[in-house]
Amino acid sequence: MSRYLDSKCRLCRREGEKLMLKGAKCYSDKCPIERRPYPPGMHGQTRRPPRASDYGTQLREKQKVKRIYGLQEKQFRRYFKVADRMQGVTGLNLLQLLESRLDNVVYRMGMATSRVEARQIVRHKQVMVDGRIVNIPSYRVRVGSRLEVNEKAKEHLRIKASAEAATQRGATEWLDVDLTSMQGTFRDLPARDQMDPGIQEQLIVELYSK
Repeated sequence: MSRYLDSKCRLCRREGEKLMLKGAKCYSDKCPIERRPYPPGMHGQTRRPPRASDYGTQLREKQKVKRIYGLQEKQFRRYFKVADRMQGVTGLNLLQLLESRLDNVVYRMGMATSRVEARQIVRHKQVMVDGRIVNIPSYRVRVGSRLEVNEKAKEHLRIKASAEAATQRGATEWLDVDLTSMQGTFRDLPARDQMDPGIQEQLIVELYSK
């Protein structure tokens, strides 16, 4: 599977907002979007912004959400097809599927400062789901599942620092988390008002429904 290997801060600058791809750096004064709030590239400061068409607006929203969750086009489209077949509102189904990914849940629990870091933690077999090691970042966490960092990983400085930073930011409403023991429960699927208000999922639905 292909991966994006260029600077992640370029993605934030391209979308014109923080996508929280670099963890602690996104909360500091070193965040490039604070110092250079214009698109990347040698003509970023002088390029005239294109006239926004309906298609262009929909495409940018889809690209933004893909980048937030760290997915490639084929994988993202697969999530949309699953969401479209489910009962209920397609846009909400899509966001709930993305929020149920194991790497995202680990990030939301505060065990990592970014989804990229959470994906690495999962890949290195440092997370257990219901007492079983799961090393697949896209694993869909079910309601009621219990997650915890294994004993050896609890001593890692990066995970400890992430948990301390998460304590200051506050807990995620749809998760029961104990940062002291580094474990938590996926209590319920997040409601729409418990997810990123800056995402306009209806634009993605309109784009893929053409």
